[in-house]
Amino acid sequence: MHPLRKLRESGHPTVAQVRELLAENAVFNSPLLIRPIEGREVLATIFAQSSATRGSGTYTAEFKLDERTTFLRWVGTMDGHKIESWEIIVDNEQGLIVERTIAMRPYPALKLFRDAMYAALKDKLPPDVWDYPTA
Repeated sequence: MHPLRKLRESGHPTVAQVRELLAENAVFNSPLLIRPIEGREVLATIFAQSSATRGSGTYTAEFKLDERTTFLRWVGTMDGHKIESWEIIVDNEQGLIVERTIAMRPYPALKLFRDAMYAALKDKLPPDVWDYPTA
């Protein structure tokens, strides 16, 4: 079991607990944001908040794609609506996460999740990661 999955399944992980799993220069690719986010501190905050926000659910699949790459599938509910996520996690030689990429569906549930994450993180992430510039 990947350490991030194990931590998330243990309850609501703290920022400090998540930080221990991340490489200093870790990168996160999310459908919630318009560009990748980099850095242990900010990613620990995002991942801990995500665990607290995403509603109830369970991991339904985990596959090692190679020595350092793990695929996870999670199914749950967000405000009573089904939501699914798939993620690819790449670890470095020390077993720390260097990259995490997520896909989610369906869009209406993803929007509920995004709105909740925005409310929780709008003051912790720069405004230019949430939306494209308006002309």
